[in-house]
Amino acid sequence: MIIDFHTHVFPEKIASRTIEKLESFAQIHAHSNGLLDGLKASMKTAGVDYSVVLPVVTNPSQFHSVNEYAASINGTDGILSFGGIHPDSRDYQEELLQIRDYGLKGIKLHPDYQNVHISDPRYLRIITEAVNLGLIVTIHAGIDIGLPDDVHCPPEEALTMLQYVHAHAKHPEQATIILAHTGGYKQWDRVEDLLVGTNVYFDLAYTFGHIDTDQLLRIIRKHGADRILFATDSPWNDQAEDIRAFHALGLNEEESAAILGENAKKLLQL
Repeated sequence: MIIDFHTHVFPEKIASRTIEKLESFAQIHAHSNGLLDGLKASMKTAGVDYSVVLPVVTNPSQFHSVNEYAASINGTDGILSFGGIHPDSRDYQEELLQIRDYGLKGIKLHPDYQNVHISDPRYLRIITEAVNLGLIVTIHAGIDIGLPDDVHCPPEEALTMLQYVHAHAKHPEQATIILAHTGGYKQWDRVEDLLVGTNVYFDLAYTFGHIDTDQLLRIIRKHGADRILFATDSPWNDQAEDIRAFHALGLNEEESAAILGENAKKLLQL
């Protein structure tokens, strides 16, 4: 089984201009049209069984539209969508309950697009409450290539956040927090120093081709293959190409099976 734990799609009315805008900001090229049918076609070509869609709420007013769309695509043809919430939500507890009631299994936070540092109390309360509700929390970590000047989730602040949540959650041992981009895009030396070995998952989104292979293998094996999730950041990386790059790492059969799908299968209770 192959599960891509980090993908993006957009509603048809905004997909074209959103892709164009993000391509311009980051100076990268999308590998699909950013629509649901584009992701499904990519999955079929690559042999991906499930893709987790991660929406981002960039303004509190977007909460209902973003999460209604997420709910509408969730559970269809191998698509599992998380919800989105903004740190400036006036009623974050009620919104998290709504996300759970929609049947969405987690939330996505993007500190750079939301312009709030991950150690800010607004995020700390949201993440702690999400953990208390049994929701998975995926967080963009490290540099965002479209907004590189102020990193809102560097490894140091990610560690502060983790320590806070594990100290304040009702059942910290049940916390499922995922730091995207192998713990912090382009900040992997500090990821190794500060985050490897802590109680957190890393996803591999937008990692292949951007990190030294020896360092990636070292992170995987020191952190533990049981806490690594295969992910691509589709449409920004090609799913089929990333699967080939993953197999080229030379991990053993048990490690590969865990990362490609078994870890995600357990987290998502499939």
